[in-house]
Amino acid sequence: MTLESNKIIRTLCAFENNIGEKTIKGLESKSKDLESEGFVVQTLRICPENISLKDASGLDFDPSIFVSAGTIDRREAESELNYFLEAENVSFNIEPSGDVDIDDVNLLFRIMKERPEKTFNFAFTFNNVNSSPFFPSSNFEKPGYSIGMQPTNLSAGCSTIEEWFLKMEDSWSEIIGIFKGEKFIGIDSSIAPLYSGKSSLVNIIRKMKGSFPDAVTSDIFLRISRFIRENNPFPAGLCGIMFPCLEDFELADEYESGNFSIERNLFLSLHSGLGIDTYPIAKDESAERVLQILKLLSGLSDKYKKPLAARFVCDGKSKTGEKSCFNNKYLKEVILRKL
Repeated sequence: MTLESNKIIRTLCAFENNIGEKTIKGLESKSKDLESEGFVVQTLRICPENISLKDASGLDFDPSIFVSAGTIDRREAESELNYFLEAENVSFNIEPSGDVDIDDVNLLFRIMKERPEKTFNFAFTFNNVNSSPFFPSSNFEKPGYSIGMQPTNLSAGCSTIEEWFLKMEDSWSEIIGIFKGEKFIGIDSSIAPLYSGKSSLVNIIRKMKGSFPDAVTSDIFLRISRFIRENNPFPAGLCGIMFPCLEDFELADEYESGNFSIERNLFLSLHSGLGIDTYPIAKDESAERVLQILKLLSGLSDKYKKPLAARFVCDGKSKTGEKSCFNNKYLKEVILRKL
């Protein structure tokens, strides 16, 4: 393995019925197997079966291990939220049944008020898909390993989108070979960008289409989403394009420039993406506006039978028009705009 490797595993996740030291040792062993083949493993994660927020928050593991409690009933989440707010590296999501209502939104606003940095670990999901290794949308279905890459880096040195696709296929084949004979659920081939340069999806799009706004009304995102969905030989989880507004630093620049409104985010998600992700929300944003957006997201998800999620992030102090202060290495600071 070299530090310059572009074969980046964003998450190696173990789904288990009962979590213990054996689970952690298994994760560490598979991580070493991947690294011996030139992959860089960023995070190790676990998603247990039927675990409460209280129990997930009480797991006594190395703090570098990320834990998901999966999909939690909203009422249960309300009653055990304090455990979540006090914990480190614990995530969960709620999937509102029926119509989204103000009580669902109030859960987000409680997190925004009491420990805003934990908004990073919480999402609303609609028609969610199990076994994704990407938190906070992850949810248990069966035991085994699931992998998610940061495939944007594989585009380094590529002059065409087809060259990038070939590198993804090669990496998928390598991963499947490493996990041969294991309880392997599969690869979530979602495009998960991070930071800037070769790690940024927007950087790739600019190189191939000239500008992000022009690309939005082209077919490039359709081509990417079709490829990762149809060509992945061992699919698991979401397998779509992520548009993490603040994790893709060059997408954050587009947001600040007014080129990534919530409407544009929804448009891209409807035909190629997975919803609203790390989208900034100001302290003075109204709960009614968030409710309106979530009702639309829920309706679109049902109409097109498509998994969509919403992860809004808040710093708890900055208002609309002010510079954010997330103090999170994964999030770029921006001037906050109204939703």
